[in-house]
Amino acid sequence: ILCLVTALAFIASSLVLPTSSYAQIAPSTVLNLPIPGTMVTATPAYRPPMLLGVSLNPEDPLNFEFLLDKGQDRIEGPKMEELSKKLIKYFMAALTVPEEEMWVNLSPYEQDRIIPKGFGDTEMGRDLLTQDYMLKQLTASLMYPEKELGKKFWDRVYKRAYEEYGTTEIPMNTFNKIWILPERAVVYEQGNTAFVVVSKLKVMLEEDYVLSGQWSVVSGQKKQSIKQKQTTEIIRDIVIPEIEREVNEGSNFAQLRQIYQTLILAAWFKQKVKKSFFGRKYVNQNKVWGVDVEDKHINQKIYQQY
Repeated sequence: ILCLVTALAFIASSLVLPTSSYAQIAPSTVLNLPIPGTMVTATPAYRPPMLLGVSLNPEDPLNFEFLLDKGQDRIEGPKMEELSKKLIKYFMAALTVPEEEMWVNLSPYEQDRIIPKGFGDTEMGRDLLTQDYMLKQLTASLMYPEKELGKKFWDRVYKRAYEEYGTTEIPMNTFNKIWILPERAVVYEQGNTAFVVVSKLKVMLEEDYVLSGQWSVVSGQKKQSIKQKQTTEIIRDIVIPEIEREVNEGSNFAQLRQIYQTLILAAWFKQKVKKSFFGRKYVNQNKVWGVDVEDKHINQKIYQQY
């Protein structure tokens, strides 16, 4: 069993509260993403189709085959063919884009730091950005005070505030960056074939990520006040576990899990072909032609809607 541990942090998310009114998804929204203010709820466990394994030919690195898990829907025909092409494009993008450039970041304070150029031209980069968008919507929705989890969150916030200051009329900072990171990946290797047997993602607040030692520089990070730290602790205890469950199981983040599983297989593949001609000329070279998107402005459109 080969354990692959990656330091890749591929979603940095900001936390904002939803508005008090909600609108339906409009036909004109970018990629049918819910418009800001729309409630996004947690979903039941869902197993999407995804790449399960890859086999390579050491004599011909361009000749490789994939093993596909059809998921719980067991789709067939043209839909399966279309999905297979998308997953293979994910794989090729994961091979040619350097790992340190596979990240997305929707932040109201960092319009010039949404996604790296090469990665931003790929379908995988675009789809990962839409998942970050969904992360914003879900997080805000979970904290909505008229829903069960949101009520539990705010009850604790105000209880803590009253205990500490004798009043609940104090300013609250609910802006927190949330990171989704690879937590564990286990690959079973048999000859020239690899199968993913474990893939799990970790959700954490930015300050926890920094304290973990995986990242030493945080753009725009400011020292938190005592009041802010108390709110952060409650977010960590109540909101983060529910987001992590949704990320690893729910249908809202099915694409994210498809991408993560593809990244795991691509990491194994890169190790195997790094000394070959294909490895030298394609791997980590940002040659995204063929796996790129037609609309080169799609990332800015997603950001503007966000």
